[in-house]
Amino acid sequence: MEELEYRYDTQLLIDGEDLDEDEINDYITDNFVGDSLLVVGDDELIKIHYHTNEPWKILEYCRTLGEIYDIVVEDMDRQQRGLKG
Repeated sequence: MEELEYRYDTQLLIDGEDLDEDEINDYITDNFVGDSLLVVGDDELIKIHYHTNEPWKILEYCRTLGEIYDIVVEDMDRQQRGLKG
């Protein structure tokens, strides 16, 4: 079985003001290690999807931008082995 480079599928919503999806995308790309980044939304609500080995760092950063909720961190390695993520 192939080992995953980035283990955690991290997803969340950010509720804030004057959010900029391009700035958030660039910040995550420049400061965190991972792949499959999606940052979509508008200036008040952003959805983040990111594969990383350090999901807590993404959560800490996003918390500085606004209220975070609907947080999901799934262990893709466990899922790949047929276990609950």
